[in-house]
Amino acid sequence: MPSRPPAVELAAGDYAATVVPVGAGLAGLSHQGRRLVVPHAPDELPAGYVGKTLVPWPNRITGGTYEYRGTVHEVPVNEHATGAALHGLACWSVWDVVEQSPSHVVLELELAPRYGYPFHLCSRVSYRLDAGAGLTIAITTTNIGADVAPYGASTHPYLSCDGRPVDECVLRSPARSVLDVDERLSPLEVVPAADLGLELTGTAPLGAVSIDHAFTDLPEDGWTVSLADPTTGLTVRLHARAPWLQIYSGELVGRRGVAVEPMTCPPDAFNSGTDLVELAPGEEHTLELRIDATVAA
Repeated sequence: MPSRPPAVELAAGDYAATVVPVGAGLAGLSHQGRRLVVPHAPDELPAGYVGKTLVPWPNRITGGTYEYRGTVHEVPVNEHATGAALHGLACWSVWDVVEQSPSHVVLELELAPRYGYPFHLCSRVSYRLDAGAGLTIAITTTNIGADVAPYGASTHPYLSCDGRPVDECVLRSPARSVLDVDERLSPLEVVPAADLGLELTGTAPLGAVSIDHAFTDLPEDGWTVSLADPTTGLTVRLHARAPWLQIYSGELVGRRGVAVEPMTCPPDAFNSGTDLVELAPGEEHTLELRIDATVAA
């Protein structure tokens, strides 16, 4: 059996990153030695999907069933408390490292047709560090099959101010609307963020506020979510251009980081059809995001 590297270490300027083949995951990112995401050991099974790539759907499929072009499909339910199929099919697959340099790595995975998702895709995830721009992540998926494929993408980094409790940090997001959910986290309707007390204006520390919601009504030309530590002046930012954004206050990681997940579609898009990407044979789709940091003088 061929050996696979447990991790790929990247560096550029004051930035360093660790990428693991399992789930094409981001296992660490730092700036001047300060942690910008919740890290995990390369051989660790991390809680809360830390750093994983989410394809061919992000978030959840309610009940693990969906209908596409007249055919009902069933995928495995992996969160039985809510009866949902979470985060796609690639989180725990071992991706192949196909390109590598001191500051750049590309991982690739072929998603073969299977019961519940009889579509044939090839996904590539690129991580590129730049001394000025920080870490750019691009998820590119190509339909290499013969049928149109329903598709969505995201990634699951937990922004962190060097491990500071998120209760003490200031979270800012430009999203004006949020998807309300029921007790099983299944989607209900989009409402103003203010209706749920989830306007994240960045004017005060997060405190004990608990969040696990998909946000929308975001700037179409791109947006930024930031997490700042008023004590040290460290600010971590995630920049993306996507219609949806999942924010989770990180209870599964001890509230030492906030999951900030740009999503191409909302939860249960395979059923609702909202912002669902439909990849024609030969067509490709890319989701790109960037994480950087500054420290106030």
